[in-house]
Amino acid sequence: METYTLRIGDIERKLPIVAVSEELSIASFVILGDTELVSYTAPILASKLPEVDVLVTAEAKGIPLVYELSKQLGMKQYVVARKSIKPYMESPLINEVVSITTQKKQILCLDSDDVQQIKGKRVAIIDDVISTGQSVRGLEELVIQAGGIVAAKAAILAEGNAAEREDIVFLEKLPLFRK
Repeated sequence: METYTLRIGDIERKLPIVAVSEELSIASFVILGDTELVSYTAPILASKLPEVDVLVTAEAKGIPLVYELSKQLGMKQYVVARKSIKPYMESPLINEVVSITTQKKQILCLDSDDVQQIKGKRVAIIDDVISTGQSVRGLEELVIQAGGIVAAKAAILAEGNAAEREDIVFLEKLPLFRK
């Protein structure tokens, strides 16, 4: 299997290159289960963020990173936008999004308790990788619906053209592979 070597400071990972369409492949970056990488990158990313009150991520790959970031920033909680409406949710806020990895419509939703945690607060939207920006845009719209103020959008990696964006914070670039 073809791989891409990713280096972030002292950390190196061999990422498998996987096709997401006939014309496009990506280096598959999965932080779930990678304690070393999350622990290494979170303090660096935290140092690049402006002052924020709340961290928000989407279920599921951003959760380990937002957890570690919340510890680094001395926060007691963070918010996870769920990808389905759960029975416990009262009056959930819902937004639809299509990301490069799923390539289908998904929903992002916040419970009313999450909305209260976000309302009127400076929010950092956190993801593992920002590529097309659709997931981050979906989260941004949800945060705004909840009455939050988006103060930062951050990820470990910026993939493809996202690395040229000036409105995101990231640690390293990740190329796209076109056929």
